[in-house]
Amino acid sequence: MTAARIAITYAAIAVIASAVNLAFQFVSTRLYAGLYATALSVAVGTLAGLPVKYMLEKRHIFEFRANSLVHEGETFLVYSILGVGTTLVFWGVEFSFDALFASEAMRYVGGALGLTAGHVMKYQLDKHFVFCRPARVRTGGA
Repeated sequence: MTAARIAITYAAIAVIASAVNLAFQFVSTRLYAGLYATALSVAVGTLAGLPVKYMLEKRHIFEFRANSLVHEGETFLVYSILGVGTTLVFWGVEFSFDALFASEAMRYVGGALGLTAGHVMKYQLDKHFVFCRPARVRTGGA
């Protein structure tokens, strides 16, 4: 796959995953408007977008196939762990916009900007540390 094709496909996947994330945030804030509504909505959105982004990237960007269910689980675990740092960037930008502008619309703008920055960083991490890993060979032991 050419670099341009990767960039276009990755951008499309990022838009899809971001839309899922922000849609779940929106629904979450409509279902719960209490003290921790913003924090809860950000967590809900993140958890909703994670498997969507993983499956789409795995198939359409990295053309990765796990050798077993265990290998799939290990890959998803590493993918998720590396996503913690990029998620903190996303959350930091979103919460900063929320604090600076005190506006739901601007919080979503901050969320979109934070997600974009996070996606760019995450691609590099995934390319070098997640989808380049073959399954570990396990030997039988008594």
